[in-house]
Amino acid sequence: MIKIRRHQERGKTNLSWLDSRHTFSFGGYHDPQHMGFGALRVINEDRVTPGAGFPTHGHRDMEIVTYVLQGELAHRDSTSTSSVIRAGEVQRMSAGTGITHSEFNNSTDAGVHFLQIWLLPERPAITPAYEQRAFGAEGKAGQWQLIASRDGAQGSLTVHQEAKIYLAKVASGATLEFSAQPKRRFWVQIVAGDAGLNGAAMSAGDGAAVTDEAKLTFTASAPCEIMLFDLA
Repeated sequence: MIKIRRHQERGKTNLSWLDSRHTFSFGGYHDPQHMGFGALRVINEDRVTPGAGFPTHGHRDMEIVTYVLQGELAHRDSTSTSSVIRAGEVQRMSAGTGITHSEFNNSTDAGVHFLQIWLLPERPAITPAYEQRAFGAEGKAGQWQLIASRDGAQGSLTVHQEAKIYLAKVASGATLEFSAQPKRRFWVQIVAGDAGLNGAAMSAGDGAAVTDEAKLTFTASAPCEIMLFDLA
């Protein structure tokens, strides 16, 4: 079964410096029909104006994955980590027992566009930790690139949850398949472009909850990038 969440149906936060779209309930946006999907709690698509950003704030008991699509995002946290996440790079922050951090557009003249994902951890009170890695375009061209997993397989980031996150870029007219293991559920997020999922048309910003499907077949009607969550 495939249930599509259209991009225009997502929640919105519009501020002078922030344009954010919420796939699931977040902050001031509450929809009891969209509170998350399994351990997947948040998918926010954020655009931040030059020089602006999120001042220091706290989190706990959450696995936070950030994927920068365009621009640069400056990060600083209470573990003394300070970094810049550039386009194509992915960061994982385990909030665990508690962490504070800030995120700002690192540029004074260009916007930054990124996805921020929250996963519920497998257990509370994990020691806060941080990872960041670049995943080259060649690794996801026409194939699934594992970017996060429970055991850090294939050079992926480590998340404290029985979950895998993949990225793939599919050329226009090309097809890419994913074989679904029994009793797993999947969330598909179209990062860019257009693709059909088992015949259902999807476009940038659309998401889909997938259950009881033996195979996921993506056919790109325009060059596209897909994020796939494989969840217990």
